[in-house]
Amino acid sequence: MTTHAILPDAAPANWVDRHAPPKLRPWLKLGRFDRPAGIWLLMLPGWQGIALAAAEQGRWPNPLLLLAVFVGAALMRAAGCAFNDIVDRDFDAQVARTAMRPIPAGLISVKQAWLFLVGCSLVSFLILVCLGWTAILLGVLSLGLVAAYPFMKRITWWPQAWLGLTFNWGALLGYAAAVGHLSWSAALLYASGIFWTLGYDTIYAIQDIEDDALAGIKSSTRRLGQHVKLGVAGFYAVSAVLVIAAAWVGSLGPLFLPFAGAFALHLSRQAAAVRLEDGPGALKLFKSNAVAGLIVVAGLVAGLWKPGVSF
Repeated sequence: MTTHAILPDAAPANWVDRHAPPKLRPWLKLGRFDRPAGIWLLMLPGWQGIALAAAEQGRWPNPLLLLAVFVGAALMRAAGCAFNDIVDRDFDAQVARTAMRPIPAGLISVKQAWLFLVGCSLVSFLILVCLGWTAILLGVLSLGLVAAYPFMKRITWWPQAWLGLTFNWGALLGYAAAVGHLSWSAALLYASGIFWTLGYDTIYAIQDIEDDALAGIKSSTRRLGQHVKLGVAGFYAVSAVLVIAAAWVGSLGPLFLPFAGAFALHLSRQAAAVRLEDGPGALKLFKSNAVAGLIVVAGLVAGLWKPGVSF
């Protein structure tokens, strides 16, 4: 195994394999920087929370806060992936898609991975302490969700739901960082994100369904089986309803609605395209959720405008 191996779920033209120095590639791959879709999916709920809070107050999102959430999400996603790979190193060695990850491939030791995790977490904490006490508390509480996630696939058929709780925590944190408190609208946005993640990660797990069965790994995809298309459609429908409820409770303007419709259409087209036997297609559908999340961000920003109110 070499540092030049392109991982199966990374794009062949990803920047790490094309441009990064060979000695850095295992570290960047440990943090999944060769697969940026996960960074987007962790960051976007934070941006959504910031955008919702700003729209409720009749102002634009703070660009510095958006940048802080972007950097923090990239680093925490890297730390989370390292922790997941430490815990799952024996499982990963049995699954074709994950066997070439740096730890099971022997490119990075478990001790080195722990040092990487601690380094990313410390820098993220320095960002967090600048966001206010409510955000700091939420950030600390999120560590429990992150730490428990790798074990969920061993004890429940619904680890994707736990990932939803974890990945969308940024919606609460971003909202709190923007205004210093939480609200029912933020809670509804968070709930919407949980079902959104439950849908897209169920799609993602299609890639591993056979290997997961052999390794004894549980997933919502395996649990749903031939009903996976219906399950994803149901999860996405709930997500769309809840994000509209969040905007309604937050008294956003009518320009949010066209974006909500686009979000619902995007998710419905994903659900219609799901095929249990099509792993590569599932990966494409999963990655398209970065666009879905951006649509919600844009809609929440557009919801700033209300009839008779000028910017």
